Amino acid sequence: MRVKAKFENIRDKIDGNEVDLSLCNLTDVPVRELAAYPKATSLDLSCNNLIILTPEFCSLSHLVRIDLSKNQLSSLPEELGRLTSLNHLDLFQNKLNTLPVSFSQLRSLKWLDLKDNPLEPVLAKAAGDCLDDKQCRQCAVAVLQHMRVLQEEADRLNEKRLLRLRGLELKREAKQKEREAKEKEVRKREKAEEKERKRKEYEAQQAALAAQEQQRKKREEKKKRAATVADKKKAESEAVASSGWSVSSVLLRLLLLLLLGVGGSVAACHLSPLREEEMCEPLKLILQEALQWAQHALAQSQELLQPLLQKLSALTASSPAL
Repeated sequence: MRVKAKFENIRDKIDGNEVDLSLCNLTDVPVRELAAYPKATSLDLSCNNLIILTPEFCSLSHLVRIDLSKNQLSSLPEELGRLTSLNHLDLFQNKLNTLPVSFSQLRSLKWLDLKDNPLEPVLAKAAGDCLDDKQCRQCAVAVLQHMRVLQEEADRLNEKRLLRLRGLELKREAKQKEREAKEKEVRKREKAEEKERKRKEYEAQQAALAAQEQQRKKREEKKKRAATVADKKKAESEAVASSGWSVSSVLLRLLLLLLLGVGGSVAACHLSPLREEEMCEPLKLILQEALQWAQHALAQSQELLQPLLQKLSALTASSPAL
């Protein structure tokens, strides 16, 4: 804000294409104000208290001539190479030890003064004495050449650094790929194991179901065999019963005929004048014995005849009363 207030009328400092800001006790360069006058290509900042130049100063690429002599500059911005139009640079009596590598990009530079700076020996040797205009021109050529060598060396070092970084990156990528491959292999193996486990579980379930089905079939087969045996026994028993019933029915008919014959004879003896004859008494005894034998022989198989036989027996027993 101090600089802005001081140079509200910076136009008064402009004479043609020159801006004279010398002896203004400056500690900062009014870059924004200077950028507003692109036709002012010569800038005099000598005899001020400048300690540092900001990177924004290098945006004044329209400047052709800059005088920074008799300040307190200990370094120059790395972006100095952006001042591609610079032809004349006066750095007399500052506190510079080195120049930025981008200094080599000042291809338009024809005049340079670096005397009365604590330069490093190699740079000081390249700069020379700068006692007159010719030596300052030679200084510009020699320093640019020196800085180009430094730039090439810096580029080589930077390239080596980039190659090293690239190598490290490739190694890192290779390790990453190897790790990913191992992880993928582990996942693949785990997936295969999981699949195998599920397959075994499925086979075990199918085997269990098959065993259950086999047991069910065995039970059904056993039931069928039991049913077949039962049906066979039933058929045999029915056949035996049927044959027995047939025989019994024949015997029953014979017995009925016999009983009817004997009963008729007994009835004739009791109901006719023949009852006084001796022949009727044996018939009565024969009828009673026949009834007892029939009851005993047909007691188990012919239960339905019991009532009839009992009635005939009762009839025989009551015959004397007649």
